[in-house]
Amino acid sequence: MQPATILVADDDAVARELLAEALRKEGHHVEAFSSGEAVIARGRQGLVDLVLTDIRMGAVDGLTVLREFKRTNPNTVVVVLTAFGSLEGAIEAIKQGAYDYLAKPFKKEDIKLVVKRGLDHCRLLRENARFRQELKSKEEWSSLVGSSPAMLEVYKLVARVANGKSTVLLQGESGTGKELIARAIHTNGPRRDKPFIPVNCGALPDTLLESEMFGYEKGAFTGAVGTKMGLFESANGGTLFLDEIGELGQGLQVKLLRVMQDQEVRRVGGTTSTKVDVRIIAATNRDLEQLVKEGKFRNDLFYRLKVVPITLPSLAERREDIPMLVHH
Repeated sequence: MQPATILVADDDAVARELLAEALRKEGHHVEAFSSGEAVIARGRQGLVDLVLTDIRMGAVDGLTVLREFKRTNPNTVVVVLTAFGSLEGAIEAIKQGAYDYLAKPFKKEDIKLVVKRGLDHCRLLRENARFRQELKSKEEWSSLVGSSPAMLEVYKLVARVANGKSTVLLQGESGTGKELIARAIHTNGPRRDKPFIPVNCGALPDTLLESEMFGYEKGAFTGAVGTKMGLFESANGGTLFLDEIGELGQGLQVKLLRVMQDQEVRRVGGTTSTKVDVRIIAATNRDLEQLVKEGKFRNDLFYRLKVVPITLPSLAERREDIPMLVHH
């Protein structure tokens, strides 16, 4: 474990020095304080990796210390200290954003374990923040929503695939931000100046969806009083985002597979095909592999779509992102 800067705040001098000394023996730079005011003041002076603060201290208690560090040093990890058998304050602190708690009297093994996990979490937070800052320096990356460690690997994949041509399959629960990720891939790639067209494959009956995606010629069906360009042609040079791809019927699956193989579309009722250059990003909240096993989704189409699979973490894995996702 690399040496870290750790602050210990406790108005119990014996507990404070025992904890500080144990951490110094692990090679960390440790500063000890007897009050909440003092540790908050120190936090404003420079980078801190981890804060261990007693819950009950004078006028400025541990919850106040926690809130202040969350406000001014969001990437500093806070662990609260509590008396054995008195966990109500620790539970409240965790609800407010504390990483963990240590119960007195401290066991050396517990100290080492909690501190190691806390510092690992701190490194993840800082790496995430640094990576997001790099993304924001690029055009339109700020549309990505979420600052949880669970999203870090997703952002790395997004950065890698944005400049390519490969088909991307986004997998994840509803509400995890799949369309935002698709837009970020499009906007930061070479197709950024061309159309990004989203289509919900589960929102229309297959007959209507077919005419929307592929277009139609005059007289192709009742009501086709003119010629209409489909979404593939409209997205030419850009990106077509096929949301809820698992809802696509068997007939449309065949037509989509043909477009992906031949890079050309034929309108409903048409006799000639038109070349198209469209990047496909598909998304689903269903288990496509299971649908393949059940005979509801074509195996060959599944593998055509799954060239670059990206799985978005569930909301349970990134609870801190929920308020941001709600506003999108």
